[in-house]
Amino acid sequence: MNKSIHYVKMSDEQEIYTVIYKPEETPIGHVHILHGLAEHIGRYEEFAQFLVLNGYVVSGHDHRGHGYTGIKQNQIGFFTDKDGFERVTEDVREVLHAVRKEITCESPILFAHSMGSFIGRRYIQKYGQSVSKIVLSGTGGPSGASGKVGKLLATGFSIVKGKQTENPLLDKMSFGKFNAAFKDGQTSFDWLSSDPSEVQKYIEDPMCGFVTSNQLFIDLLNGLDVIHDNKEIAHIPKKLPILMISGSKDPVSNDGKQVWVVANQYKKAGLIDITVVLVEEKRHELLNELGKEETFELVLQWMKKK
Repeated sequence: MNKSIHYVKMSDEQEIYTVIYKPEETPIGHVHILHGLAEHIGRYEEFAQFLVLNGYVVSGHDHRGHGYTGIKQNQIGFFTDKDGFERVTEDVREVLHAVRKEITCESPILFAHSMGSFIGRRYIQKYGQSVSKIVLSGTGGPSGASGKVGKLLATGFSIVKGKQTENPLLDKMSFGKFNAAFKDGQTSFDWLSSDPSEVQKYIEDPMCGFVTSNQLFIDLLNGLDVIHDNKEIAHIPKKLPILMISGSKDPVSNDGKQVWVVANQYKKAGLIDITVVLVEEKRHELLNELGKEETFELVLQWMKKK
């Protein structure tokens, strides 16, 4: 396997940390990974290696305000001053354009996790014809009334404290509640995985678990509104194969219930190739769960299916 690292310059001059893993032989396909909130693309290397061993070229990047992109940007937990959700969606398009210059196989498959799944869902609303398939891992449904309250609070804090200022209160209100279902939890991040060693790796990773900015909360909630807008969903190609996979104990999807809400919304919009898989007793990060090898294999077989 060959691994290469690039900084890809965006149309607004921001440089995005991008990694590409190539198999020794001619690849059978291309997978691009979109990571979640308060983490980075490096956490997906084991999964990328698995896909490479099975013939795929794999790429991924650190979103703005995350990982090495955020370090270079000198702004962790912050996308940009305004329209950040749209900007990170455009980053996907521009990164893929750069990466695809040296990849000759068919249109990419997106593997999009958590916040990355929200970005991926916006991407297929705008550029669905440019991908062959998409995997939505650990996705969620509409933010509802709590989202409206959160946006009002984030906007107020942004005006008073500044757009780039961390907001521990909103962090606790939104992500803190995810641990509530796990009464025997030993850490604040037990909702991520039932494997204590993986949770500890997350806690010890200096590029994970940070509190995000006022503006990023606004951007994320704006993004949730647009990806659940029926007029925008209507732009997704009707035949695009979509795999929605979640743990049955994933609080982000309300134990899988919101996955079905999204799947039914897509079905009503005329999408015809939707597969839903709930992995029993697993939590948010299926790729870092006990028994993750079975999930790796399940995703691989779906990707290879014609």
